[in-house]
This record gives sequence, structure tokens and C-alpha cells, in this order.
Amino acid sequence: MRVRETGVRGGAGVGDGSPELSLDLVRAGARRRREATAAFLLAASAVLYNAWVLEFPLPTGLDPRHSYVSELYAADQPFRPLFGGIEILCAVLMSVGAVLACGSATGPWGRAGWLAVLGLGLSSLADVLLPMSCAPSLDPGCEAVHPWHTVTSALAHFFVFASMGLLSLAGGAERPRLPLVRRWGPRVLGLALPAAVGTVGPLFGRPGWHGIPQRAHLVLVGVWFALLAAELARPAAGRPTRYPTREPAGRRYPTRGSTV
Repeated sequence: MRVRETGVRGGAGVGDGSPELSLDLVRAGARRRREATAAFLLAASAVLYNAWVLEFPLPTGLDPRHSYVSELYAADQPFRPLFGGIEILCAVLMSVGAVLACGSATGPWGRAGWLAVLGLGLSSLADVLLPMSCAPSLDPGCEAVHPWHTVTSALAHFFVFASMGLLSLAGGAERPRLPLVRRWGPRVLGLALPAAVGTVGPLFGRPGWHGIPQRAHLVLVGVWFALLAAELARPAAGRPTRYPTREPAGRRYPTRGSTV
């Protein structure tokens, strides 16, 4: 009496190196590595984006209630190398993270959302390379509106809100699903938008107290990055993969009562 080996020799076994199955596994593994790297970069960006908190222990001379954060790296400020360098590092990390994450998006909304994150990174980089020439809150003769810096800041705001809207939409409409982003993204957007509006007083000749809503806005953007990082870092069991493994066709297992 022996166990009948029905279908084992004629089908694809676990260790037979099926090319299609192996390719799916390689792709899924590469994708998870990209997502893990992107998650780390975006988490680091969330922290660096709020490095302005260093203004409290440092003698910057700026009043956080009535100054823009970008005044910390204005051209004539003593701590420009520190704050400008942190901003550049943050911009590079979020840009690379966005490019890596974009490779996991399967639909147009998701890809557009990650491209918006890339646009935010590039705009933030331009913000440092085209700084304010001086700090308006310290120098009464300094113009609060600097054309090129205002343009780059406006682009940064546009891209951050676009990323929130597009990725929140993609989180419920496209695969892989992004339940954390779909649930919390609109809420972060709903808080960040009025905070950003509260920072435009000096643009209309009404300076003062704009520093508080701007710093609240930056905290919310950090929360957004942390949310994206948490979504990308979720284990494979929590999110469907783009390249699912498949059971080879023709595979059968012998049953306990299958005897000759």
C-alpha cells in the first residue's frame, strides 16, 4: 500500500522555481523595500519639517508670535546655515520618499498625489535657495513681500494641499487601499487650510500674530507626513500587494484516504 502522488509530478511544486511565481515574489519584495525606505524618509521629514522649535533655545531674536519661520533662514540672519541646512535636508528626504512611494501607486489619483509631495519637496528647496533678504519682523525697513520667495512659498502650500486631497481620494478609490490616509487625511486638510489662511496678514499690510497659525500649519504638515509614513510602513498583511502570489495551476495534495 502506498500514497498515490496524484498531480505532484505533473504540476508545479513549491520548490520547483516556477518563473511566474518567482517573479511575483521578487516584485512584491522589491516593492515592500521601497515602501519601507519611503516610510523612513517621510517620518524623518515630519521631524525635520518642524525643526523651527529650535528657535526657542537659540538666541534668534525673533518673536514666534509675529514672525515667519522662513525668517529664521533669511539671508542676513545668523542661524541661516543651521535652519537653511535642515530645510534643504528635509526637502531632499521628502522628494526621494515621494519618488519611491509613487512606484507603489496603481491609479492616477495616487500617482498625482505622490507627485504633489515631490512638488512640495522641490518648492521647499527653492524656498531656501531664494530666501528673504532680511527679517521683516525685526527690520522695519524690510519688505515683508519678497516676490520670488513668495512664489515658492505659495507653490509649497499648493502642493501640500494637493497631496492631501489627492492621496485621501486615492486611499478609498484605488488599490492598494490607504485606510489611514482616507480616514485622517481630510481631517488634517480641514485643519491645515484655515491655519495657512491665517498666515497671510503681512501680504495685505496687516502684520502681527501670523506666526502662531503658521507654526500650527507646519505641525499639521508634519502630522500629514507621519500619517503617510505610518501607511507605507504597515505590514504586508495589512495592505494588499500589487503583485500577489498565486498557487501554481495543477497543484494537488494527496488526501489521507487516497491509497491504491
